[in-house]
Order: sequence, then structure tokens, then C-alpha cells
Amino acid sequence: MNTKPRILLFGCGGQVGRALEKKLMSGHDLIALDKHSDAYCGDFTDLSGLAETIRCVRPNVVINAAAYTAVDLAESKNELVSLINSDAVGVLAEEIKSLNGYLVHYSTDYIFDGSGDHFRNEKEQPNPLSVYGQTKLAGEEKIIGSGCRHLIFRTSWVFSEMENNFMSTILRLAKERDILNIVGDQIGVPTSASLIADVTAQCIEQISGGNESFGIYNLVPEGQTSWCDYAAIIVELAQEFGCSNLLVSEQINKITTADYKTPAKRPLNSRLDTTKLKETFGVELPMWDRDVRTVLAKLIFDSEK
Repeated sequence: MNTKPRILLFGCGGQVGRALEKKLMSGHDLIALDKHSDAYCGDFTDLSGLAETIRCVRPNVVINAAAYTAVDLAESKNELVSLINSDAVGVLAEEIKSLNGYLVHYSTDYIFDGSGDHFRNEKEQPNPLSVYGQTKLAGEEKIIGSGCRHLIFRTSWVFSEMENNFMSTILRLAKERDILNIVGDQIGVPTSASLIADVTAQCIEQISGGNESFGIYNLVPEGQTSWCDYAAIIVELAQEFGCSNLLVSEQINKITTADYKTPAKRPLNSRLDTTKLKETFGVELPMWDRDVRTVLAKLIFDSEK
């Protein structure tokens, strides 16, 4: 029998969390928290508070959309990032295991070193290059080590209309500068928060119906691009949508990762193979630029109201 589970969502203030709350608020028994919530603790620096929240709510499903995601700042905040991305995740895993529920968690392409030019599947050996990647991998390991039932979705290059991200940054810079220099040797897949929420909801629905295929899954749309080509498409679409005051036209130059120094090292190859997700849950994934078009149109519409 297909029954609606009681869902406890952490991180509802972020890109993925907001999309999840919007997707799940209708037709589900949902409690959504962020670090500022009052009724229950959603602060990932308060481990005992998180545990007490789960014990009080007694959910069937915990969804963790909370994380420390400031990749470069993370290099100098190892203890804090580890607390949020690893230790707190371990608490969620242990607590939901004690309730015989399951945990939905989001991970990242940054757990890999980006070598090669192939699409990585879920069995490939991680080798993170940054504190962010290392702590996200540690979070995965805490979940697996707890023995709790889990869905870990690895995704990449997340965007939405609700948050500062690459898309909104390029849109702003294209109005301020006549030349943009963008990294062209990092390859990956822009993934909308709404797609992540849609797929998560589909998987929860199927698990409620008896398809308990727990494990790790790559979750990104079809295709691939570079940051530079992604930027070019953003500008092209902005022009198509009639965005005013664009200074950039064709002057988007490819530079290398070596030319753009950052505190944290990025993987050059962030391609992820989604075969397992599609075959196990029958999920249909769109081409990556579909949601870019949708979200960009909304960003431009909202900014020019």
C-alpha cells in the first residue's frame, strides 16, 4: 500500500531546500527547517539539538539539504565545515536508523579529483581535492557507516532563481563589463534545484510504493558543458529574452583553471553517469539547458519588474 511518509526537511533556506519544500508541501506530511527555525532545531552546529529534533518529530524520512557550500572559504574553516558537512550528517543518519526510517542526502561532484574525460558512475573511487569535497565525502561515509537506509544523490553545478549562483553572477557581470574571462577547461552539468526536487519526490513516491532501491545515485541532467560555454548561453538567452543594458556581446573569452587562481582546487571533469538512476527508478532527465532557459527567464523578469 502506498502511504505518505512523514518527512523532516533540513536546509529549507537554501537552493535545493527551497525547491524541495515547494515540491513536497502539498500532499505530504512535511516539517521544513533551517538554521533559524524556532519550533525545532535546524542548526547543524548544534548536534544534540538535531538529535532531539528527530526524536521529537519521529519522521519516516529525513531529507538533508543543508551543507556548508562556500567552497573557497571552506579551505580556512576546516573544523566548522567538517562539523556541518560530516558530523551533523552522521547524527541524522544514526537518529533516523533508530526510527527505522531513511535518509535522503545530497552530495557533490567535488568528491572526485576530476581526472580523465569520462562520465563517472557511482562505483568510482573518490579522491577530493578540497576541504569542501573531503567533508562531503566524509558525510557520505558517516551515512554508510551508520547502516541506515539512505538515498545519496550526487549532483553538480546547482542553480535556481532564488540564490546567488553562477547564472545570476553572469547576468550581473554582463551588465557591468564588456569583456568576460571565464574558465573553459572545467566540464560538468548545470543542475537546477527544481530538477533535484522533482527526482527526489519521484524516488520517495516509489519507495513508498515498495521500490526500496536505496543507495548512491548520480543526479544531473543530460549533456555537458564548460563554465565558459554556459556563460555564453546565459548571455545569448538574456539577449533573446530582451534583457536591457547588456554590455557583453561576443566578448566571452575562455581561460584555463590555471589562469584563475582560487583557494580551493576544482575538478576539471565533473561529468556524472546517471544510468543507475534512470534504470532503477525510471526517471527521465532533460537536457541541461532546458531549466537554464526557464530559470533565466524568471530571473530577468523579476529583475526588470
